[in-house]
Amino acid sequence: MHLKVADLERSLAFYRDLLGFEVTMRFGSQAAFISAGGYHHHIGLNTWHSKDLPPAPIHSVGLYHTAIVYPTRKDLALIYNRIQKSHYPLTGASDHGVSEALYLDDPDGNGVELYWDRPKELWPTKIDGSLDMFTNALDIDDLLREIER
Repeated sequence: MHLKVADLERSLAFYRDLLGFEVTMRFGSQAAFISAGGYHHHIGLNTWHSKDLPPAPIHSVGLYHTAIVYPTRKDLALIYNRIQKSHYPLTGASDHGVSEALYLDDPDGNGVELYWDRPKELWPTKIDGSLDMFTNALDIDDLLREIER
């Protein structure tokens, strides 16, 4: 994913400092590439056509949200805890049956979903075997108990 951003440092504060991505390369104050786990880049950020511009309108075509998967439920609990301690606002927290997810917006108004997938054998299914996904409120207290386990 490569995002146009208004302010590179502000975006790095979100993706690097809050979410924990590592900077793998920078092009001065115009662009940066970030990753998790040593990959060359998962996300590109640039100001080439967007420096100091406002967010895209909500009611227009474009990115709805990007989804970042965490390997375990405990990892999702840890990032939730980190977000809460930083006082960064969430826009939602949902249990979808197949996954549990946290939602927030990056500084440019791009939606970001942070989630973990339940093991496939626990996914809810209908009688015909198709998925039976839903959107329920995420039990945050239960999620946070993962940190203590």
